[in-house]
Amino acid sequence: MYRLFTHNDLDGVACGILFRLAFGEKADIRYNSVSGLNFQVEKYFERMNDRMKKEDYLYITDLSVNHDVTDKINQFVKDGGKAKLIDHHKTALIFNEYSWGLVKVEDDSGTLTSAASLVYDYLVQENHLVRNGSLDEFVELVRQYDTWDWDILKNYKAKNLNDLFFMVSIEEFEERMVPRLESGDTFEYDDFEKKLLEMEEDKIERYIRRKKREIIQIENDGLYGGIVHAESYHSELGNELGKEYPHLDYIAILNLGGKKISFRTIRDDVDVSVVAGKFGGGGHAKASGCSMNKEAYNRYIEQVFPLEPIKPDAFKNTYNLKGSKNGCLYENRDRELYLIYTDGTRYFVQQESKERHGPFDSFESAERFVKREYGAALARDDVYISYLENIVFNGRN
Repeated sequence: MYRLFTHNDLDGVACGILFRLAFGEKADIRYNSVSGLNFQVEKYFERMNDRMKKEDYLYITDLSVNHDVTDKINQFVKDGGKAKLIDHHKTALIFNEYSWGLVKVEDDSGTLTSAASLVYDYLVQENHLVRNGSLDEFVELVRQYDTWDWDILKNYKAKNLNDLFFMVSIEEFEERMVPRLESGDTFEYDDFEKKLLEMEEDKIERYIRRKKREIIQIENDGLYGGIVHAESYHSELGNELGKEYPHLDYIAILNLGGKKISFRTIRDDVDVSVVAGKFGGGGHAKASGCSMNKEAYNRYIEQVFPLEPIKPDAFKNTYNLKGSKNGCLYENRDRELYLIYTDGTRYFVQQESKERHGPFDSFESAERFVKREYGAALARDDVYISYLENIVFNGRN
């Protein structure tokens, strides 16, 4: 029997589908949360008998085990058992020290991997699975979504696959995927799925618009984070909030029901697996997570609760426009004003009746300073006009 313990997200379930295609009824597949994996694997070892030791193949994909379970797997293999852990997270690279570990963050060409892409290559190399066009495309869609390459490539077909995954149960998703992956040159959605996806896209857009009004800014350890409570669409939400608020280093998405925190960033100079690691979590450089322990609760709930959401930029301005050569005005919740202006090559920030900051090498750098340090947002036209009128009036006097 092929015993597979895998993650319960799209990438992990795709591994399960590949095992189903490779081994059929001989595959015993268990989908697990990050926090539930160790318990399930320990239970497996507790009920193991001599027949299972001889006949079972133990696989763990898209997840890592703790130290105690690692020791049990290592002893199992030393005693003649067959096991393999296949993962693509940077925090799992330590498992390459074991004969049963296969962890690759990137392939030989430098392309980011997913658990499904590694499992697919492994099963093909071991002659358990034969490549076809639909399988190739399916695995690549999963890889692009999990690594967020779909956003760079603008391949919305990959995003749609994840949307569909969350709209149905894991069992139904398997039932929908397996037949179309057994043969065929391309991977396509049927008409019913296309209609579902169209409706879901509208729902996601409304959800993200609402959450943009709720995000709160904090600073810890020199990093600026945006905190928002959300139970759904974490990847899409993290990506859109990162684009909406580029001055933030990362987005922390709190799921109180699941007692988990997801960390997302769109920046290349920030590694959120390090942020998650401070609370016992981990993952990718741009997408990680942790359980909400006491320390995480204190930082992301207790300290954040009294704070106001980020002040949004004015969005219907005609005169006060970002990057204007005539200067543009920012205002925080205390109605303090900050003018960003340029001397033609450099940018400066002038606080009202106070000190000047700069120079900055770009408008974006000056704006980032104003938003991070003072929580200011682009002021409305009427505030901008009043500011200019005061300058003219005071100049005449």
